[in-house]
Amino acid sequence: MNPTLPRQAQAPDEGGHRPAEDRRHVVRRRWLTAVIIVLLIGIPAGYLAISAEQSRDSGRDKAAKVGATQVRAGWPSRVQRGIYQVPVPDWSTSVGYYETNNWRTSRLYVQFTTNPVDLGIFLKAVGSSTEALEPGVCISERDSSVAGWSWAEDRTWKCTTHEQPDPHPTRDVTVDMTDPEQPRVYVVSTVTP
Repeated sequence: MNPTLPRQAQAPDEGGHRPAEDRRHVVRRRWLTAVIIVLLIGIPAGYLAISAEQSRDSGRDKAAKVGATQVRAGWPSRVQRGIYQVPVPDWSTSVGYYETNNWRTSRLYVQFTTNPVDLGIFLKAVGSSTEALEPGVCISERDSSVAGWSWAEDRTWKCTTHEQPDPHPTRDVTVDMTDPEQPRVYVVSTVTP
């Protein structure tokens, strides 16, 4: 025998077959294989199912916003309030909004109930004042229809319009002063690029 040549491995038995596995080893191997399959298939499948459900819910929320056709309950985002310059007072209640956009103009419709002090602060922020409010409604019929607003004749309406040069928004503000302690404010802010 040449010492430089590697030794050849011996066959497990004379027939060239491996010895039969013991039953416990077979069960353990099959169980481990099943666990690996579950981990490799089950976890990604579960993740996909959860992601699909979250995506579907997100899509429904977006569809509700896009599909809205009138003012709906909720606060406009800070970005919307900044772009349209509608500083809704922090302690306002019954807040609602609706935004429309097209290639010529974008409008933000906002409604909220506030108190006399915050009404004064809001009006000052939009370039007006409580004293500058005039009797009547300053929001056009078209905008009223889009927002879903109606102006009952038995209410006390006061309004003002604050026009600014483009690209700054023009704001039409109408206030229901029937209950002076809880004025209800309606705003249409129009931006023309």
